[in-house]
Amino acid sequence: MTILDKIVAFKKKEVAKIKAEVPVKKLVESPNFKKAQFSLKEGLITKFSTGIIAEFKRQSPSKGIINNDVSVLEVTKGYLDAGVAAQSILTDTSFFGGSMTDLMEARTINQQTPILRKDFVVDGFQIVEAKAIGADAILLIATCLSKKEIKDYGQLASDLGLEVLYEVHTQEDLDKISDLDGKIIGINNRNLKTFEVDLEHSIDLANQIPDSAVKVSESGISDPRIITGLKEYGFQGFLIGENFMKTDNPGLACHEFISQIR
Repeated sequence: MTILDKIVAFKKKEVAKIKAEVPVKKLVESPNFKKAQFSLKEGLITKFSTGIIAEFKRQSPSKGIINNDVSVLEVTKGYLDAGVAAQSILTDTSFFGGSMTDLMEARTINQQTPILRKDFVVDGFQIVEAKAIGADAILLIATCLSKKEIKDYGQLASDLGLEVLYEVHTQEDLDKISDLDGKIIGINNRNLKTFEVDLEHSIDLANQIPDSAVKVSESGISDPRIITGLKEYGFQGFLIGENFMKTDNPGLACHEFISQIR
């Protein structure tokens, strides 16, 4: 059983438990459910956008604890001051040390930039939940979903006014997504089955994605020069977490990184 298999199996049990305790009606009545959404897509393609989706991540299965000393509020403020295009917040608790509270806290001061809920979506309930906690976009990981699930979850998100970052790692993953036109497609350079990172994945799959889609490169980006290279292959978004979070001041690290790509 791979790390991803373990995460997905655990996540299904976890979501089933939450569904039994929290009625959808309660989620729909949340104040955040009525707020206007910020567009992740627009945030990435607008003129002068940095393209940086800066992530708040305390830990990971491959690295263990990355940073347990900074608060989501101080990191969010730092990222916003740095001029990020969007913010990503991991809400998985068991494997990444995050929580839905992290996203809700970030939303209290982030009133200008889209927030991506980063989690392993295995049930439509989580998409309704994402809107209720204040997210603007969700992540759908093709590796752990069927073609039908990807389509159905994508439609549900759209119906709720949420955008979707469709994450792929292989051509097989990409083939699961029907009609790439206009979608936000993230190529994860990290193999979720082994957690090994290879930046060539972004380049290898880039040509299989139409220019009408917004291309995002995820994981393993640690040098501003990598951004320059990826832009030549049509990438407009760059999801970076560990590179900032491993420092004492993630916001400052993000600011210094962005200053070198402008």
